[in-house]
Amino acid sequence: MDIELLRNDLGHYILQTEEFSNEVTLTIDRESLMPVCRFLKNDERFAFDFLSDCCGVDRFPKVPRFWVVYHIYSIAKNHRLRIKVALDEHDATIDSIVTVWESADWHERECYDMFGITFREHPNLKRILLPDDFNGFPLRKEFPLKGL
Repeated sequence: MDIELLRNDLGHYILQTEEFSNEVTLTIDRESLMPVCRFLKNDERFAFDFLSDCCGVDRFPKVPRFWVVYHIYSIAKNHRLRIKVALDEHDATIDSIVTVWESADWHERECYDMFGITFREHPNLKRILLPDDFNGFPLRKEFPLKGL
């Protein structure tokens, strides 16, 4: 994958680019998520047609506290990309990308269930692993190790 091409086409959205061990990571702000994802999927030079994972990260006590990390893959081009978006503890909300990659549906629900990160415009944002009446988010750092 041509990193310079990424920087040229998406440079105004990218906050940081990292490359380590042949893996590329773009850090963007949450307002840029939808345009970046649509571009990466629809532009034939990149053709990222598969969202393989979306996960939450709790970096407590660091600020910003949360990250949402997306791993996307192009089957046709055989390349991967990681996208990171930071979220503030008091506003852990980001747009859903289900309209870009349908596989985001369950991944976003898991993020919501485990971290309490809310995905705007998600078609069915509800708990997926825990009972509906469960109190708390077990992968947050302040959640008691022995449970509630």
